[in-house]
Amino acid sequence: MGRFASAARRWMFPRRRFPPTREGWYFLIATLLVGLAAINAGLNLLFLVWGMMLFLILASGVLSEVCLRHLKVRRSTPQAIFAEAPYLMGIALINGKRRLPSFSVEVEDLVEGRPIEKRCYFLKLPAGRTQETAYRHVATERGHLRLSGFRVSTRFPFGLIHKSKDVVAQADLLVYPALTAVPEHLLRGFASHHGRGLHKWRSRRGEFFGLREFRKGDDPRDIHWRTSARRGAPFVRETEDDEGQEVRVVFDNRWTRRLTGPTHATAVTEHGEAGEKAAPSPERDTEFEGAVSSAASVVFELLQRGYRVGLAVAGEEITPEGGQAQATRILRFLALVGPAGPDAPPPHAGRTGAVIRIAPGRPAELGVGGDASAPRRIA
Repeated sequence: MGRFASAARRWMFPRRRFPPTREGWYFLIATLLVGLAAINAGLNLLFLVWGMMLFLILASGVLSEVCLRHLKVRRSTPQAIFAEAPYLMGIALINGKRRLPSFSVEVEDLVEGRPIEKRCYFLKLPAGRTQETAYRHVATERGHLRLSGFRVSTRFPFGLIHKSKDVVAQADLLVYPALTAVPEHLLRGFASHHGRGLHKWRSRRGEFFGLREFRKGDDPRDIHWRTSARRGAPFVRETEDDEGQEVRVVFDNRWTRRLTGPTHATAVTEHGEAGEKAAPSPERDTEFEGAVSSAASVVFELLQRGYRVGLAVAGEEITPEGGQAQATRILRFLALVGPAGPDAPPPHAGRTGAVIRIAPGRPAELGVGGDASAPRRIA
């Protein structure tokens, strides 16, 4: 019996916020003054005006509550979110009422119970209908972006009160590192020494492995014309020793200047997915974050050009592969990676193939895996 009573109480008196607006405060003060004057003077005309003003306040509360009843909110998250880059978050508002529409409804996403700066506005939502819109926002830092729910509010009908309700709808989004421009001379130096020059020519002498679709950056001389004509799309030959297409990005995250992020690197599961070892700190080191963004930018650019890219940090490694799945795998890893201690093992650069070394506070360097000497500095 008590459970039904509490449910009925929640239905009749739902938890709402209804602070008066600036105009609402002026109206409340005017209502109080008119009421005092009516009681002091005893004039029926003042009592009539006072009653009308009280009725407007009561009607504002009732009609705004009708607007907020039976509203459901659904979000459509973007496929990828990069720090310091705008993204679109889709918001769908559903009116579950059978006959009554809702007017002037605002929807805001909540982060730790506080609304973000952007909001979606719905002027009129008919009964039983769904409307969708989106807001543009910018995530300032990489890592987890935890959305706790929505705040649905309205000022209908007279703008006297701003009534709102909070809806629990948790979502854990992952913000990738910010992408920056990769120096063109670094890419030119990489292509001339480790790209499609000597290694690519030597790779065509290897054992035939198979055929795959042509990707941007492939050598047109590798196109298999008979298969391309039969399939209606260009296909290229692949060989087992295609070393010219393989790159390792070595990110030395042994950073000791100011360990404000996680105390060690993010772990990689057996499937190559990143797993969080420690939550990132709100305070970030500028040089370390710049190095993470540089590594993510180089990886993303090389994968777009058709290379097989791997990543190595202190004690962890993602084997070189190509395609969009590899880009997602490495970006997820870099979104959660943090500074490692000075005693952590150095990143493994591999024995062969091209290597791009990136470290906080130092320019990017180009070298070859297994080199004992210092790599050649490019940027």
